[in-house]
Amino acid sequence: MRLLIFNILALIVPLSGVILAQTAEPFKVGDLIPQFKLPYATKDTLVMDGIGSEALKGKRYLIAFFPAAWSSGCTKEMCTFRDAFSELQKLNVEILAVSGDYVFTLHEWAKNQNFGFMLLGDQTREFGKKMGVYNEKSGTLKRSVFLVGPDGKIQYINYNYSVTDDKDFTALKQYLAGR
Repeated sequence: MRLLIFNILALIVPLSGVILAQTAEPFKVGDLIPQFKLPYATKDTLVMDGIGSEALKGKRYLIAFFPAAWSSGCTKEMCTFRDAFSELQKLNVEILAVSGDYVFTLHEWAKNQNFGFMLLGDQTREFGKKMGVYNEKSGTLKRSVFLVGPDGKIQYINYNYSVTDDKDFTALKQYLAGR
C-alpha cells in the first residue's frame, strides 16, 4: 500500500508543477510590476544593496531583460540604449538592464562599453521568473522590455524584443515619444 501511494505521489507532484507552469499568464499592459530589489552596477560603481520597485515609485523606467553580458547580441542591444541614453532621459525614462550575470561581471562590462545606466544582476533568476522571461532550457533571461509608469503599472511590453534590426527599438521610441 505504501509503495502504491508513493508511486502515485511520484507521478502527481511533478505533473502539478507542469500544470502550474503552463497556466502562468504573462503580464499585460496595466498590470502592476511585482516587487523586486536587485544589486546593480554602472560604469562607475557597484551597489550591492541594490535598487527596486519601492525606490522607483513615482518614476518612469524601462526594464530591459537580456540573456548575457559580453555576448554580441546583448552588447548591440545595450549599446543602442547607451547611444540613445540622453534622448531617453529627455523623455523621463530611466533604463534598468537586467540579466542573470553577477553584478561584478556587469560592472566590468559597463566600464568596457561606457554604459551610463544601471545593469541589475538577477543571479537567482527570481525576478526573471516572476516576469515570465526566464528560459529554463538555457538558464538565461529572455530578451524583452517593459516600460513601467510612475504608478508602478506596466505601460508597454515586448516579450520578443529583437536586435536583428532596429524595428523594436524604433517602436519603443515612438511609443515613448507619444506618451
